[in-house]
Amino acid sequence: MVYIDNIFAQEVLDSRGNPTVKATVVLSDGTMSSAIVPSGASTGKREALELRDNDERFNGKGVLKACEHVDVDIADELVGLNPYNQAEIDAILKELDGTDNYSKLGANAVLGVSMAVARAAATSLHLPLYRYLGGSNGVILPTPMLNIINGGAHADNDVDLQEYMIMPTGFDDFKEALRASSEIYHTLKKLLANDGHPTALGDEGGFAPNFKNNSEPIEYILKAIEKAGYKPGEEIVIALDAASSEFYNDGKYELKGDKKILSSEELAEFYEDLVNKFPIVSIEDGMAEDDWEGWKILTQKLGSKIQLVGDDLFVTNKKILAEGIEKNIANAILIKPNQIGTVTETMQTVRLAQRNSYNCVMSHRSGESEDAFIADFAVALNTAQIKTGAPARGERTAKYNRLLEIERDLLYPEYIGKELFR
Repeated sequence: MVYIDNIFAQEVLDSRGNPTVKATVVLSDGTMSSAIVPSGASTGKREALELRDNDERFNGKGVLKACEHVDVDIADELVGLNPYNQAEIDAILKELDGTDNYSKLGANAVLGVSMAVARAAATSLHLPLYRYLGGSNGVILPTPMLNIINGGAHADNDVDLQEYMIMPTGFDDFKEALRASSEIYHTLKKLLANDGHPTALGDEGGFAPNFKNNSEPIEYILKAIEKAGYKPGEEIVIALDAASSEFYNDGKYELKGDKKILSSEELAEFYEDLVNKFPIVSIEDGMAEDDWEGWKILTQKLGSKIQLVGDDLFVTNKKILAEGIEKNIANAILIKPNQIGTVTETMQTVRLAQRNSYNCVMSHRSGESEDAFIADFAVALNTAQIKTGAPARGERTAKYNRLLEIERDLLYPEYIGKELFR
């Protein structure tokens, strides 16, 4: 019988140059697999705890404590166990920590091990990760949300909304959808440069110039789509991540780019105007995580027209999602494994969402790595959507390139972009 022979961790760097945890699992058959944990900039306050050292190293952001928890506490508990029972491994990790948000061991320690165990088990069985986690049912290549203009906490500009994304829905396969997106991205760069805008990149690979208001980025994107030879609203649609908790204060929303201070109802009307004017099919975190009344207003106003995605609102937590389902809040959820802590808990949240007809969007974080785990995970769980940044920067393209490999390897891959927003 194959068993877990060793587990250890080390401090490595993420795409923002901050330390993060890389966990490695060694099996008795010689298999050695690792996983790197991402880190977010715009984080929900109910997320699982990312354990940092808070000392003089790395401006307090070191993760040596989390690595030590992997090397000692977690290794002591898991060495000798069967690696092929992911649910059991993750249940032991949860019990070992004993807190609601992994504040003892750190979600970065726990998730690193959880992902590394899954990858080691798949490798040991000579299976691709998506097939190990999803069985023969994992066949849908996710439609990407590509963040090509960055604002908010992801950029040093005066744009309030955090992400302006394109979704290539009008294509028959993933590779053609990705090609179109890349062409639009490069066309956008030329348009911005021609108008004298800087084309430096934000955290997720999108451009981050200043604009005169929060709708001008959409106008630029639509121009780029047309100039690249594609049809807005048919082949390419728009998705937004407002990350509105970042500009919510004392019950009001301050849109500095539009010089407006709005109530929840007024912000919902602001989004409605954008949706009526532009081919927007999805808005993420349209209201702040604590503004459930605002979410109710937004869902009543736009929930039958577009996808309303809860990120900070739900933090990949099945209990919070269940409350949202009961109260008819939003109609989709962003899936970030490091918000909840383990592979199994992530899968449980996805299953709950899918049973209740909530769309799922597998997601990266702004602080990423070359690890492409979420590409396999999205296919395994048939989330049908993935959000992993612009078609630029290695930590983003690693996910897209992995999806291209999966599409090549699948006998009957499905790309259902045309069906997502009918």
